[in-house]
Amino acid sequence: MGAVDHLEGRTALYVCNCNGIRERQVRAAIAAGASRPAEVFRVHQCQPRCAKCVCEIRQMIGESREALRYAAE
Repeated sequence: MGAVDHLEGRTALYVCNCNGIRERQVRAAIAAGASRPAEVFRVHQCQPRCAKCVCEIRQMIGESREALRYAAE
């Protein structure tokens, strides 16, 4: 299900197939402050199309928040 990322020479998983947004791009948007899927799409100047990826983006945001909570302890 991944595609080869020729810049880094590794497999890059697509989170949003409709808009071609990869996992690393979602994580970068979250690290830059995106706290909702709509903000992730805004960073990439697109909108959800089929919205199948929204749940996965929400999960990634939740994981990031959880990691920050543990780091703050």
